[in-house]
Amino acid sequence: MTSMALAATLYGPEDLRMVERPLDPLASGMVRIRFGAGGICGSDMHYYRHARTGDFVVTSPLVLGHEIAGEVVEIAGAAQGVKVGDRVALNPSRWCGHCKPCREGRPNLCENIFFMGSASKTPHMQGGFASYFDAIPAQCVKIPDHVTYQAAALAEPLAVCLHAVARAGDVTGKRAVLFGAGPIGLLTMLAAQRAGIAETTVVDIAAAPLAFAKRLGANNVVDISGGEEALKAEAAAKPFDVAFEVSGTAAGLASAIGTVRRGGVVVQVGNLPGGQIPVPANAVMAKEIDLRGSFRFGNEFFTAVELIADGSVDVLSLVTAQRPLSVAPDAVRLALDRSQSVKVVLTA
Repeated sequence: MTSMALAATLYGPEDLRMVERPLDPLASGMVRIRFGAGGICGSDMHYYRHARTGDFVVTSPLVLGHEIAGEVVEIAGAAQGVKVGDRVALNPSRWCGHCKPCREGRPNLCENIFFMGSASKTPHMQGGFASYFDAIPAQCVKIPDHVTYQAAALAEPLAVCLHAVARAGDVTGKRAVLFGAGPIGLLTMLAAQRAGIAETTVVDIAAAPLAFAKRLGANNVVDISGGEEALKAEAAAKPFDVAFEVSGTAAGLASAIGTVRRGGVVVQVGNLPGGQIPVPANAVMAKEIDLRGSFRFGNEFFTAVELIADGSVDVLSLVTAQRPLSVAPDAVRLALDRSQSVKVVLTA
């Protein structure tokens, strides 16, 4: 068994290096995973650009990556439910199972959570953009032989979107507007359509992602790079029932609040900038808008794996480029170029 791992390690803004890291002896009850594939997430890109995402600040070297699939190659001690050779999708969340949110069935709000590739805690929990990494058995969800590692790695972003749609409540027959045509916005659109949404309008400031959204099945797309007149006109004629703010911008949140109907729902999915941001709170009050946060996912991860396995959601339709793990810094820079890519996946 190898004693070293090649890992995409962030040292500061735009300082992502491929580093050989020694592997510690596998702790009892842990499993070692050989990297199969990993999706580059928007939060990975935020970390790359700014060494932070929202209020999570990188204070020590951090291995990125939380959209991961791979093969179990070693087990130490008892590891119920997994065996060497299993192909697995990795749930990046380690929930404690005993805090109040966990007991209430909301493990995504776990008070003691550790999340792969995240600076939410210190010391940081290292991510999965490494040729080998360790996990607990509960993180490992077996995948059928016909599911590629590339598809399985995208169970994580799909789970985020399934949770976001669940936070909106019953969307059957409703009209939705989605702000942000990146991978999470597009997967939220697919998840909403699967949940019975009648009409989807996708809003962005870039033409290429909007064209992709249209090809993927958006009923309408609106380019607001030159202003919001067309969006405001559409909302004035028939306000939306629900808005998903996925861009992670204060302007997107304000537009979401402004375009939903009285009594509508706004789901904040995108990670907003750290600190205080302005919110049109009077509109929230006067229109009795339900403003709901959506953070990561709970058991939706297992549902996401099932939907990918049975072909209900074609996550690979979003993938525009694949690059080997060894060139992860270049792949992240490619992912940042929205004119050239939608979803970039790293492979072994």
